[in-house]
Amino acid sequence: MGTLTIKVPDLGEGIAEVELVAWRVQPGDTVTEDQVLADVMTDKATVEIPSPVAGRVVALGGEVGQQIAVGAELIRIDVADGGEAQEAVPAVPAVSAPAPAAMPAPAERARPSAGKPLAAPAVRHRAAVLGIDLRQVPGSSADGRILHEDLDAWLLRRPGPPAPDAARYAERHDEEAVPVTGVRRRIAQRMQDAMRRIPHFTYVEEVDVTELELLRARINERWGGERAHLTLLPLLVRAVVLAVPRFPQINARFDDEAGVLTRHGAVHVGIATQTAAGLMVPVLRHAEARDLWSSATEIARLADAARAGRATRDELSGSTLTVTSLGALGGIASTPIINAPEVAIVGVNRIVQRPVMLGGAVVARRMMNLSSSFDHRVVDGQLAAEFVQAVRASLECPALLFIE
Repeated sequence: MGTLTIKVPDLGEGIAEVELVAWRVQPGDTVTEDQVLADVMTDKATVEIPSPVAGRVVALGGEVGQQIAVGAELIRIDVADGGEAQEAVPAVPAVSAPAPAAMPAPAERARPSAGKPLAAPAVRHRAAVLGIDLRQVPGSSADGRILHEDLDAWLLRRPGPPAPDAARYAERHDEEAVPVTGVRRRIAQRMQDAMRRIPHFTYVEEVDVTELELLRARINERWGGERAHLTLLPLLVRAVVLAVPRFPQINARFDDEAGVLTRHGAVHVGIATQTAAGLMVPVLRHAEARDLWSSATEIARLADAARAGRATRDELSGSTLTVTSLGALGGIASTPIINAPEVAIVGVNRIVQRPVMLGGAVVARRMMNLSSSFDHRVVDGQLAAEFVQAVRASLECPALLFIE
């Protein structure tokens, strides 16, 4: 029986180390070929590491939460068909999102049983209001009858949660230490790095989307049964695509170590997507070559893949500009953090109907804020403002979305 040492595979994109987020096997376990051995985390997503052979697990090469270098030992397996000790690097597997941990069922608390306690109707009523089981309250009268004073004493010393009226103002001293690991740790590291290295500035502008929303409703009514349902995002992406040629500095990636800004002709739009595992940014590639329905279909597919943990590394990397939407969660403005090494992010806030002065009259209009952040090292305030105004112009006059 030979021992096979499996190493951490090269996951591409210059990744030098990964975080071990879960073991799927333990020493002594018998594994089959292609069985998942462990989950590791890159700065993009979680990756499952499969076994290239069948055999028995001998040793694990690290602990959950540990950073392991690419090429380092991950696990050792005794191979059933014998042979000399050898090494192997498994093929790069698919990306997945970590499964949510199962919550243990709450334990039931036993309650003592006894005969019917003695108490006056008023005491019984008060006990019922306070949620007190009279069978657990000792009576202080000579015959064991429970008095109001006994209820007061029980409230002061009884185990378990306080009574409903006392719980509202009860002090709490519990605390819980939650390790920040996996996707959440990667998000924290990337956000911290972005804020530390990038001098952000945020520009907020309001947009009248009344006509845009009417057009969107009409399009969905006309084509809803034949084409993809249009949300606001494909329309916003189209407005961004039309503005980018005039502002190439916006659709760019900045290598601050090399001091090089790369302007991209292709518009690869990152779509910030909240998942159970944390924030992910799948990429709508070549948005400049897509019509509204193609963008809508692909955005929906990418969001579903990210939330289900099926997004690939290629689908989670390579964006040149990111769009993030908090509109469904409310809020009138936000200060989004740039998805480095990009230099801009466009944020969408909620749409509200409010009175607006239009043509000398007060009318009801549907208004929405765009909250966009920029890297001040390479994007000046005037350039950012002109870019947002160009996007705004297309959204407020949606016919421009269809004119090159």
